Amino acid sequence: MNQNPHLILCIDDEKIGLHVRQKVLQRAGYAVLTAEDGPRGLEVFSQHPVDAVILDYSMPGMDGGQLAARMRQTKPEIPILLLSAYMDLPPEVTSIVDCFITKGEGAPILLNKLETLLAIPANH
Repeated sequence: MNQNPHLILCIDDEKIGLHVRQKVLQRAGYAVLTAEDGPRGLEVFSQHPVDAVILDYSMPGMDGGQLAARMRQTKPEIPILLLSAYMDLPPEVTSIVDCFITKGEGAPILLNKLETLLAIPANH
């Protein structure tokens, strides 16, 4: 187990997917915070020193693109991985996030992409 686990924030309005992702990340040695909507996600993001965000695109009220844009305004150095059931997202959305994968790609791909993002030094 990781002695100093990275803190990952997962935001998804789909409770089952959020729970599964949380378990996968915890098993991989990450500390995980969750939120079930954009406003709550922003609150958690601003209150905790998260190392990365895994964000669902399609959520009611505030979609992942809007949420990522708000996060970039306050902590632009935090990597954001966007998940979506949709293959084609608008470039204005994919350009805001560091990485985009579809929900069907599975846990190994998610963990690999996250590890890659966390290995890239932040611009402080």
